[in-house]
Amino acid sequence: MSTSDTHLHIDNVSKTFGDVQALKGVDLEIKRGSFVCLLGPSGCGKTTLLRIIAGFENASSGHLMLDGIDISQMPPHKRGFGMVFQSLALFPHMSVAKNIAYGLKLRNISKAEQRNRVEELLNVIELPEIAERPVSALSGGQRQRVAIARALAIQPPLFLLDEPLSALDAKLRDNMQIELRQLQQKFGVTTILVTHDQHEAMMLADELVVLKDGEVYQSADPATVYQKPANSFVADFLGAANLVPAAVSKDGHVTVMGQEIACDTGQPVGTRLSAAMRAEHIGLVPVSMAKDHPVGAVKFLRDLGPATELVISVDGQDLRVRCDNATVPDLSIGAQVALSLDGSRLSVFRA
Repeated sequence: MSTSDTHLHIDNVSKTFGDVQALKGVDLEIKRGSFVCLLGPSGCGKTTLLRIIAGFENASSGHLMLDGIDISQMPPHKRGFGMVFQSLALFPHMSVAKNIAYGLKLRNISKAEQRNRVEELLNVIELPEIAERPVSALSGGQRQRVAIARALAIQPPLFLLDEPLSALDAKLRDNMQIELRQLQQKFGVTTILVTHDQHEAMMLADELVVLKDGEVYQSADPATVYQKPANSFVADFLGAANLVPAAVSKDGHVTVMGQEIACDTGQPVGTRLSAAMRAEHIGLVPVSMAKDHPVGAVKFLRDLGPATELVISVDGQDLRVRCDNATVPDLSIGAQVALSLDGSRLSVFRA
């Protein structure tokens, strides 16, 4: 990434609260106009990082560089970032129009320009008729859109979101994810979203930043993080991969569950490994064709519509397998089945 493409550089940022180190040397370059998702389990430091970017917390060490300018000590109101909180923080005593115009009013923008901007944004979020409606009269989805419009009204250099969709029901949340991505693309604003929802992060992000215990475990586009996880934590956290013991059997090969698979690890023969296999990358073959394939028993199965998910027990190890319903054989609980493992889809790590 060239320097001119970097909008925000989070430069070796650490944060401690008493004896607790919430962030440990986080170093990220966020590209201009990109949608970045901070993903990780509770307590991983993602919200702390967002609050430092917003200016609500100061880093214990490190710097924030916005277009090459150090903003580490700049107060939040001077950064001019748009932000949507989990609680939305709309003003219940104000109309929709006054909520959206609030930031413009603070910046002494003329009333005519405020009206034009509010009208433009209400059309963008497809709610042109609710300008004078009180916020208390809105549905959950409408409030989300108004909060987003209010944050974007000031044309912020950065748009920060702290799990803004977590309180919505599944269908509305899915719709809002699509709308949020479309709005971000329309405005071209550099966006950073905190979420613990893997599906949401995969759907929205240009860049996925996976954190654990205050450290960045992997930062890449979603496809790379999913297909080539940097370590076993990322593999298991994103998409819940099957993690099984493995070992280097000879040059360019590993043994996994008794099956020798072509996989170049660069490690010496005998090295103990952990292998990660996605549920959809494990094939099923008849037991009659099971030469050199691990064989197990179906322990659980469920129809997910376009796919069937199975849990298959192989030598005491439960593996999740997901098959397209057009190809899945007719199986029942207790049935014996052989597994086909694809070395090109295998991720291996030092045990």
